[in-house]
Amino acid sequence: MFSGLTSKLFVNCETFFIRRLNISTTFNVNSKINENNEKPTLKVTPLNQFHIKNGGKMVPFAGYSMPVLYSDLSINDSHLHTRSKASLFDVSHMLQTRVYGKDRFQFAHDLTVTDVKNLKPNQGSLSLFTNHSGGIIDDLIITNTDSNFLYIVSNAGCMEKDISLMVDHCAKLRNQGKDVSLEFINDGYSLIALQGPSSMSCLQSQVDFDLSVLYFMYSKVSSIAGIDGCRITRCGYTGEDGFELSIPNESVQIIVETLLDASDGTIKLAGLGARDTLRLEAGLCLYGNDIDEATTPIEAGLAWTISKTRRETRDFPGADIIMKQLKDKPTRRRVGLKSVDKGPPARHGFQILDSETGAEIGKVTSGCPSPSLNTNIAMGYLKAGKGKLGSTVKCLIRNKQYEFEVTKMPFVPSQYYME
Repeated sequence: MFSGLTSKLFVNCETFFIRRLNISTTFNVNSKINENNEKPTLKVTPLNQFHIKNGGKMVPFAGYSMPVLYSDLSINDSHLHTRSKASLFDVSHMLQTRVYGKDRFQFAHDLTVTDVKNLKPNQGSLSLFTNHSGGIIDDLIITNTDSNFLYIVSNAGCMEKDISLMVDHCAKLRNQGKDVSLEFINDGYSLIALQGPSSMSCLQSQVDFDLSVLYFMYSKVSSIAGIDGCRITRCGYTGEDGFELSIPNESVQIIVETLLDASDGTIKLAGLGARDTLRLEAGLCLYGNDIDEATTPIEAGLAWTISKTRRETRDFPGADIIMKQLKDKPTRRRVGLKSVDKGPPARHGFQILDSETGAEIGKVTSGCPSPSLNTNIAMGYLKAGKGKLGSTVKCLIRNKQYEFEVTKMPFVPSQYYME
């Protein structure tokens, strides 16, 4: 899987163009048709057979075969188990990238909204790739490691365009004589998310340092269960305390089994279904639903990702448009919605209507029944002036109108382990 991608891409070399074509073919699932020309061939993670053996219900997601849930727990029960104890998620489908060279900070500076150079050693930040129209190409976590490279984790669904963006810009910089190179490490490393209030106590016995000094958005290379070379980052996509573990592929199943066995039932396997309801309760965006290339950080409520220094220099892609919106306010904003009426949940694409006039004033981008709150929640975009907290709107669901209250996010308080 991903053969050849761990080689650094020295993009001013003739081989770059060959590798670039190989990357495009490898990651474009729509171009990978089986011998009978029937349907796309799904990629699998190193834990694929482990998931199946443990009752994982496998579904297509972002070109991969991934577990949506496991036979021992419903999505609702898995969600609640994560909130009360801890769950393990396979997120190895996400793109892991290393950026090397003395000009790696310029590379990040040119593509993202973050002041990466001023991050402390091993500190990370949520960031955004933006386009020249101010839209969001992808959201990502970028870490300034103490090992002379930047570590980036970005979305599986954006893998092909993220690779193209990074490779093209790396080539541009190298043609200017800059020292920068890329390494895509998915063929060598899996990514596992351990999430929930019991995460630290369950992981602590398996690592060689004190986890209480590793705060939210910081990372450290450590052994896990006696296996060296694992990167532990305190972050996640659930709103709970937790960790993302980048583990050599050949050791990932051993580590997962060790964590499960040592926890004596505290840790359960969890899939995409619970991950989605957890992130929605946490008010976190799903790329392709809640944010995309036609959505700006200001519209999405993500202005906080833009570093203060970057606001001053205004030199990131789309800065003029984004900073104008920050000053003058956008024409729409992402808001949280909580049901007032009993009824079905509002889903992606459903219309949001003015409670008085019935006119369309927005669209739902994500929605589900909240296992923690026992009510329906959603997020979506409302026209400027229509999203006052505490006001009510109507969502058109199956040709019927249901009342929702505009509310703050997150819907459930975050439990991040802050310094």
